[in-house]
Amino acid sequence: MTQDFIIYLGREAVYAILLLSGPLLGGSLLVGLLISIFQATTQIQEQTLTFVPKIVVVFISLVIFGPWMLNILLVFTQNLFSTIPQLML
Repeated sequence: MTQDFIIYLGREAVYAILLLSGPLLGGSLLVGLLISIFQATTQIQEQTLTFVPKIVVVFISLVIFGPWMLNILLVFTQNLFSTIPQLML
């Protein structure tokens, strides 16, 4: 096990994490921004107004992107398990 191999595994793990969290965070960010603009224009300063739409968007994103996210996770796990024999060398 070399340093390059460990860096490669770490890079792949971070890349998988970014791919998995991107759709959920992006949707939540977009809804939060739209609600903040709405609150600023209507001068409604209710802090709890943003939570319900964000939760709904995250659940909808999970339903839409769930199979794709599961596939990314499965490919990463299969690649990780296939590199176990290289760790023994």
